[in-house]
Amino acid sequence: VQLVESGGGLVQAGGSLRLSCAHSGLVFPDYDIAWFRQAPGKEREGLSCISSGDGRTYYTDSVKGRFTISSDNAKTTVYLQINSLKPEDTAVYYCAAEYGRSYCSSNYYSTHPDEFDYWGQGTQVTVSS
Repeated sequence: VQLVESGGGLVQAGGSLRLSCAHSGLVFPDYDIAWFRQAPGKEREGLSCISSGDGRTYYTDSVKGRFTISSDNAKTTVYLQINSLKPEDTAVYYCAAEYGRSYCSSNYYSTHPDEFDYWGQGTQVTVSS
């Protein structure tokens, strides 16, 4: 299994970015993919999750309304659209995958990141004020 994030960069506050997580080796429809971020000196934070089987999406309260997770029809890439970027969104953003169908529901992923076995290398997002 391989996950590769891209799409990060330097952006001004108020701008938007779309992060991509290209994945291979996962067997449809038995996996969940989540986005996390980690800022310097802070703990890893769960953001959003998508279940491959039914396409249901989940968001932590802190990002609802600004972040949108989606998947392409070919089920090879998961996206994270981030709007109205703020300086506090500055972090390395990671996607992670795990087999099973219960990691997204009840936002379980946000409090159990260590249960995800497959991680990308991360993409840096820097938001200037």
